[in-house]
Amino acid sequence: MAAAIHWLVANVEQRPGLEEVAGAVGLTSAHFQRLFRHDVGISPKRFLQYLLGQEAAQLLAGGASALDTAYAVNLSGPGRLHDLTVTLHAMTPGELRGGGAGLVLTWGIHETPFGPVGLAMTARGVCRLEFLSAGGGAAAFRTCLLAAWPGATPNRDERRTREPLAQMMDAHGSGPLSLHVHGSNFQLQVWQALLDVPPGGSTSYGALAAQVGRPRAARAVGAAVGANPVAMVIPCHRVIRSSGALGGYRWGLMRKRLLLASEGSLPPA
Repeated sequence: MAAAIHWLVANVEQRPGLEEVAGAVGLTSAHFQRLFRHDVGISPKRFLQYLLGQEAAQLLAGGASALDTAYAVNLSGPGRLHDLTVTLHAMTPGELRGGGAGLVLTWGIHETPFGPVGLAMTARGVCRLEFLSAGGGAAAFRTCLLAAWPGATPNRDERRTREPLAQMMDAHGSGPLSLHVHGSNFQLQVWQALLDVPPGGSTSYGALAAQVGRPRAARAVGAAVGANPVAMVIPCHRVIRSSGALGGYRWGLMRKRLLLASEGSLPPA
């Protein structure tokens, strides 16, 4: 669906119909309609209406790119990331000292509407989820896992990693979801505070700092947010600047816009 969104943005001025959009991504109209509504939260027609709306026209007239215009128009459909009950388990001191010795890391590579991801989990929960760069892939993700857990045993198995990913992406999925991560006590506090930000909501670095009892530590909070090991689930994409600007994002500002737009919480441009 990410390819369909980019195609729609690139061809918005041609006002394509459902069959044309579906054909561009190699699907039948009915199948595409169902997938788009499931993954994006609204129908293709409704999405196109947003692109052709008055606000979009004003942004384009002001020199904004078509892609930035699409993401600046607030998508009010339901977020794709289900409001899961997430339990965050920290690695034990023994696991940290041993570099994850004795742990089996089950990992896999999957496509999502927001781009390809690598997902890894232990018996206690998901330990890593990150978007893959254009030049990255399975080998790069495996190397990243071994750098973080040099004593662990990696085992690639997409059949097992598909289930927790589907649970995260399905708006009708059910919790709870367990995470098994390692970080400093401060990082864990920040990540736990991020889990309290609901889909459709947002927070700021200053607000997070106050929430963890360190109101003067906004910069340290920013570093902890950037070190988030589980994209989307620990929702660091919901952190924006107090000015309302989107700020940065470890996996790219374009992806942050798309995640926020899918949840209906993208701030005004």
